[in-house]
Order: sequence, then structure tokens, then C-alpha cells
Amino acid sequence: MATYNNQLQSQQKPKFSVAITTKGYQSLIANTLRDPARVRRFTASITSAVAVNPALQECDAGTILAGALLGESLNLSPSPQLGQYYLVPFKNRKANKIDAQFVLAYKGYIQLALRCGQYADLDVTEIKQGEYLGKDSMTGKPKFQFIEDDDQRDALPTVGYMAYFEYMNGFRKVLYWSKEKMMNHADTYSKAFSRQKYEELLAGKIPESEMWKYSSFWYKSFDDMAKKTMLRQLISRWGVTASAKMCRWLSVTTLVRSSHWLASGICPVPLSLFATIPMAALLPLPPVTCI
Repeated sequence: MATYNNQLQSQQKPKFSVAITTKGYQSLIANTLRDPARVRRFTASITSAVAVNPALQECDAGTILAGALLGESLNLSPSPQLGQYYLVPFKNRKANKIDAQFVLAYKGYIQLALRCGQYADLDVTEIKQGEYLGKDSMTGKPKFQFIEDDDQRDALPTVGYMAYFEYMNGFRKVLYWSKEKMMNHADTYSKAFSRQKYEELLAGKIPESEMWKYSSFWYKSFDDMAKKTMLRQLISRWGVTASAKMCRWLSVTTLVRSSHWLASGICPVPLSLFATIPMAALLPLPPVTCI
């Protein structure tokens, strides 16, 4: 009987491309964005992003829209080609459905940082074998010697990650973590990641039938998640900081994580908040999710 009910619910669930054109969703989007041209662009971009992702098409439409509105409030694109943020499917066992969860990518983190106008430069990269030369004996700052040949560099194993920024006034800061430290960090703070399982995955020891368990971006794109972690660590410690008021604005992300309010049509805060967050005051960003 349970299987029959699940199949019936699946058959009755409208596709996102259909759900987003309904009067209720269009009214919600229009009231939030308050600009017809922006509404049309938003609708087209998120519909296109969902259309090319079969796994996302299985998600609850309300949670997709919730995550997409958060991305729009940050003025980030849902295009997977740009990689500024992702909507990641996950199983909501309590509600017996698949939800979409907003995950800020490292490229989106860079975009948000650069918009504050304080950074002359900001970047993050993998450090390859032989490039890390240790720490300066006087200052303790990391030293590097980068391999100039890109093909040769790409063929070498990654041993760590480096993030840096330079302010407009010339102040610079560099942060380096070994891959070992990053692996331990992910294993400690991400509930969806296991170092042991990741090593088994790399060794090809995970059966194909169990691959669905490893949908976390820490498994799918470890380097990208490591880069975002480096940027968060760097900016939150030494970068431009947001006011306490703006951090409270970002508490709306907690609502998006549950997304039950959007599915029910009841929102405990005005949806217009999504469209009014000043872009220049969004750092440091608290982690929206840890996968």
C-alpha cells in the first residue's frame, strides 16, 4: 500500500516547469522581486537550470523555488556552467519527499566578496606536489614556488590549498592548509562526509548500487568544497566583516533550509526581504549548509 501511495504521489506531482508557471508561484515570485523583467529572467534561468538536471526535477518544487530565491537575492546565477551556487537534492525522510537545498559554491563566495569594493585581488587554488616550500622562519607565512607549465602542473597530485586576498590599501593575507588538514576538517564538521568512505570511493571499492549515498559535494567535488572552506576561513578571520544587523538578515537562510514555509504558502517573515539585502554587506557569510 505504501509503495502504491508513493507511486500515486509521484504521478500527481507536477513538473517544476509546470509548477513555476502556476498562478500561486508566479504571484509569489512577482511579489518578491517586484520587477516584471526580473521575474521573467528569474523564471527562465531557474527553469533552464532544473531542465538540465534530472535529479533536481525529482525535488519538491517549493524547495527549488526557495533556494532559487535565495540565490537571486544574492544576485547569483543558477547556471551550472557558472558554478556560483547549486541546488542539491536530498531525501527528506520526515516528509517522505526529495527537497532541494541551497549550497553556495566557492565562485559565488568570490563574487560576493569582490562586490564589497574592498578587495584589489582575491583567489583560491590547489597547491600541487613540490609547490609548497614551507613557512618563513621569521614570519611564519607560507612560501610557494608555482610550476609554470600548466599541463605539467595539472598532472601532479594536490597536496594542499591556498587562499589569499589583497585590499585596495595594499594589505595582503595568505592562508594555506594541507590536504590532510582539509580532509580532517571535512570529516569532523560535515555530517555527510566520511574520510574512510571517501578513500574507499577513490579506490573504486563502493558498489554502483550504493553510489547514491555519496551525493555530497565533498564526495563529488572535494577540491571545490575545499576552496570554499579556504575562502570562508580566510575572510571570516581577516577579511571585511558584516555588521551584526546584516548577519541577522542572513538568518533567513535558515528558513530556506527547511523550506516548509514556502511549500505551505506561509512565510514567517516578509518575502520582500529576499530582494532588499544590500550586496556590499554580506561578508562573512555563515555556512548555509555543510554537505
